[in-house]
Amino acid sequence: MIPVVLCGGSGTRLWPMSRAQYPKQFLSLNSDKTMLQETIDRLEGMQEGLVICNEEHRFLVAEQLRHTAIQADILLEPVGRNTAPAIALAALQLEAAGRASELMLVLPADHVFQNTHELNRVVQLAAPVANDGQLVTFGIVPHYPETGFGYIKRGGELDADSVYQVAQFVEKPELATAQAYVDSGEYYWNSGMFLFRVDRYLEELAKHSPQILASCREAMQATQADLDFIRVDTASFQSCPDDSIDYAVMEKTDAAAVIPLDAGWSDVGSWSALWDLKEKDANGNVLTGDVLTESTNNTLVVSQERLVTTLGIEDLIIVDTKDAVLVAHKDRIQDVKKLVAQIKTAGRNEHQQHREVYRPWGCYDTIDLGERYQVKRITVNPGGRLSLQMHHHRAEHWIVVSGTAKVTNGEREFLLQENESTYIPAGEKHRLENPGKIPLEMIEVQSGTYLGEDDIVRFDDKYGRAE
Repeated sequence: MIPVVLCGGSGTRLWPMSRAQYPKQFLSLNSDKTMLQETIDRLEGMQEGLVICNEEHRFLVAEQLRHTAIQADILLEPVGRNTAPAIALAALQLEAAGRASELMLVLPADHVFQNTHELNRVVQLAAPVANDGQLVTFGIVPHYPETGFGYIKRGGELDADSVYQVAQFVEKPELATAQAYVDSGEYYWNSGMFLFRVDRYLEELAKHSPQILASCREAMQATQADLDFIRVDTASFQSCPDDSIDYAVMEKTDAAAVIPLDAGWSDVGSWSALWDLKEKDANGNVLTGDVLTESTNNTLVVSQERLVTTLGIEDLIIVDTKDAVLVAHKDRIQDVKKLVAQIKTAGRNEHQQHREVYRPWGCYDTIDLGERYQVKRITVNPGGRLSLQMHHHRAEHWIVVSGTAKVTNGEREFLLQENESTYIPAGEKHRLENPGKIPLEMIEVQSGTYLGEDDIVRFDDKYGRAE
């Protein structure tokens, strides 16, 4: 059984922590591990897999997988085309490796399970059914009427314990309908998790959505290895129809099966969902970070950096990041996406990236910014190396705070120790490296007429970045 982890999605409803360049699957929301890492680590006995992600997130995925026990290939989607094509790429990759008869377990990277033992038990229960050719989906046993999820109605029981034919997929219902579904005991939440043989998925995709399969086959015929990643042909994949596995296959096939799963599941689709999930104090509060409260009830407060205090409030969501603050009533938290839309319309970038930006070599944090200057705190991981580059419009001053820096500055190459500095004139080729075994911490002061990140001319890059 090979896990295939779908690592796309923007997580807009968890703004301001989740952003386009650092969405929720890469955040540590439920524990000290990220949601991607939790997804991998909860799979008992599985040591290999596939992860499918957006090209922009490839270095985040590679770094986070490095801290798990699994060896995974990383397939890069040049553009988002929904779940049916993403799963097709994984299936074709496994088919090419001679594994067409094996099972693939499809999992979103941003879900939470409180009972991982039960999850693994149900997955193993579903395996014989999938081996017999059924396309199995996992239906979450609902404990309350939820209008934000699609539902699956079960049909007759198959020749297996607690595995049923799928009678119907149902769109997100109104509250009264959702209550009727829960009361009937015949409906489950659609989890977006699947188990099937590689060849069976490809057969059903060819039957019901042949254009998707044709585009994906063409894209996989021109794959390229790039460091830890597998790139598919961009033009071929761009021509692929955008469709979910539900619409493209599962609602059309006569081989769909559903198995009930009751393992403390959550898709953490909003801040209210996170409040529901987390352990609360005596006043019903979930407090993360440096937070002090007085007369505060049933509230979630997340502080990333500074002290946040509350007084005389209830039923609120407060999320404080380095560059944005969200204050919302829990009943309105689904409308966070409207605020994100306003940010986009205003031409701002707080929906796109955090003040602290991660790169394959480490990260930088913009701690001050003015009309003709910018100050960054830079962290370079051991062995990390920035590209050999040049800027047309800005000069830079580098000051080492801790660790050792190897510097290329024009024709010179030298080491800088703590409290030492160097000056990089505009137009000078330069490079920064960390040759040591501890992180390199630096302060960079930029000055010039233009300070944008696109003022970079790269001559050589360890990570294959062209710009």
